[in-house]
Amino acid sequence: MSSAIVTGASRGIGRATALALARRGLDVALLARTTADLATVADEVAGLAVKALPLRCDVTRPDEVSLACERAVRELGPPAVLVNNAGMIRRGLVQEMSLEDFRLVLDTNLVGTFLVTRAVLPAMLARNAGRVIQVASISSTLGSARASAYCAAKWGIIGFTKSLAEELRGTGLATLSILPGSVATTMLEESGFAPQMSPDDVARTIVYAALDAPPAMNGSSIEMFGP
Repeated sequence: MSSAIVTGASRGIGRATALALARRGLDVALLARTTADLATVADEVAGLAVKALPLRCDVTRPDEVSLACERAVRELGPPAVLVNNAGMIRRGLVQEMSLEDFRLVLDTNLVGTFLVTRAVLPAMLARNAGRVIQVASISSTLGSARASAYCAAKWGIIGFTKSLAEELRGTGLATLSILPGSVATTMLEESGFAPQMSPDDVARTIVYAALDAPPAMNGSSIEMFGP
């Protein structure tokens, strides 16, 4: 049976994606920082007659990423799908934002994507097949006041994806980015934007990119604006 790794899997888009992949028959390794929420999602995934492997992991910490990904590969096999979804935001004007907050946003959204991909890619390359999916944002294409760090990180994910796509040509792997607009999650709170779609809407698009999209879409960015 094929498997997937989903980061930020304890809630929102990550939870919806883990469940959507489980419905397609994939075992799922669930990576997140919140142990209690992870256990709940793991029970939901296991209820779909697949294996669920909850792994507490802070994607900003290389040691935790290495340990979690090694265990996922050891227990579920080389993944067919990696979904880099872990993300967070700190809002504030540029002149008021602390360096610590700016770095935390970049480390979680962008550096975490690099660390997890780097840890999992050797096993996926040995498998000669698979998809690496980044959950970026419509903020990868525009700027928002009080969200400079988040926008910078999400723009960076697009560059990362397109560069990775060039490295994956001819390997049997492909990588794509999903760019949702306003999603009904806790991250949207205090943004000033009304939700235009649900986590399930985004999850269905992620599953399409991961399992159904043609290989010719390698490097593509799929924008989602809502109905």
